[in-house]
Amino acid sequence: MRLAPASRTPSPRATETAHRTPPTPADSDSGSGSGSGPGLDASLERGLAADLDQRPTGRRFAGVATMIGSGLSNQTGAAIGSQAFPVIGPVGVVAVRQYVAAIVLLAVGRPRLRSFTWWQWRPVVGLAVVFGTMNLSLYSAIDRIGLGLAVTLEFLGPLCIALAGSRRRVDACCALVAAAAVVTLMRPRPSADYLGMGLGLLAAVCWASYILLNRTVGRRVPGAQGSAAAAAISALMFLPVGIAVAVHQPPTVSAVAYAIIAGVLSSAVPYLADLFTLRRVPAQAFGLFMSVNPVLAALVGWVGLGQSLGWTEWISVGAIVAANALSILTRRG
Repeated sequence: MRLAPASRTPSPRATETAHRTPPTPADSDSGSGSGSGPGLDASLERGLAADLDQRPTGRRFAGVATMIGSGLSNQTGAAIGSQAFPVIGPVGVVAVRQYVAAIVLLAVGRPRLRSFTWWQWRPVVGLAVVFGTMNLSLYSAIDRIGLGLAVTLEFLGPLCIALAGSRRRVDACCALVAAAAVVTLMRPRPSADYLGMGLGLLAAVCWASYILLNRTVGRRVPGAQGSAAAAAISALMFLPVGIAVAVHQPPTVSAVAYAIIAGVLSSAVPYLADLFTLRRVPAQAFGLFMSVNPVLAALVGWVGLGQSLGWTEWISVGAIVAANALSILTRRG
């Protein structure tokens, strides 16, 4: 998922299919993803998308290049963060990533916390809890089943949000294809790690919840203040966790460096890249590219971590990506 994520999500118009940090197929007001975190604010994304048709072609190419770099940065950050698992575990890596996300979003959003009402605080607190749980479950899944499969399972969250409210036959077909792919990925076999898969599905549920909560936060809190406040609360929640990890599993300099790099590459870079990209490419193209993140994750896991997938897994990952892409491409307006 992407920056506070959220990871790892997409403009409301383009993402009538799903995430945003993360990052997301439609109708989400959230932002990015592998991993995830508060993403771009809904009102900001709408404003950026409104001017896209006036942008020169050259700037769109720059936007596409930025999308590719952002996706690779997000997944590479998760891969680098996994190098610290043997020392501080997924919990320690996620704690550091939450700190980095909070620093970035507080600097950008500059929330006026004292002006928040309880009506505004409720969804913000919920978003903070979901944000932390999403990243923790995702990184724990990566530790057990690998980067490619973990991100693919997490991506089911925004995909389900995208398809749930649709009555189109093509979306029903897309849902069936995605469901068949999931059944194939989770089929019984000696090497199956069902706990890891369960954690990936938990990350998916959290990403879907993140999208819905981020939509509410975007309506109740101006600008990026809500996402920034949620990131700060999530970081505070992980503060005692980080202290406990440091006491019981003394970190090495390299492990801390890996975790910080993961936070920068999977949170700060994707967030800033999304701000740049949404000014240069059509919102639909942004949402479509977000759906390719499971493939990027599988490639980074294969090349960088030696986590190879069998043909069955590759076909299943491709089917899930294709289902989301088809849903986006066949939408009007």
